Amino acid sequence: MAKEEGKHLEEKEMEYTIPLRASKHIPPRTKRASHAIGTIRTFTARHMKGDPEDIWIDPRLNEFIWERSIETIPSKVRVRAIRFEDGLIEVDLADKTA
Repeated sequence: MAKEEGKHLEEKEMEYTIPLRASKHIPPRTKRASHAIGTIRTFTARHMKGDPEDIWIDPRLNEFIWERSIETIPSKVRVRAIRFEDGLIEVDLADKTA
């Protein structure tokens, strides 16, 4: 019980490069973009130590994945993930100027 209470004490911000190459080969062509969003969700949950249900993906990141249609996704994406004190994790597209 005490371990669960101390799990999310401070705010944490990290930048990750998430490889999406497997999302090009594993699912059928008509499900690549949605598989890539799921890959981003599971990668972030694993590395930020959170639950996949507590992850909020920014619409800019979603549009970046879907901008070249459902079949042609990028091979990798650079994201910024912020874990708040209440356990919510926000995933946003990292700025190229930062």
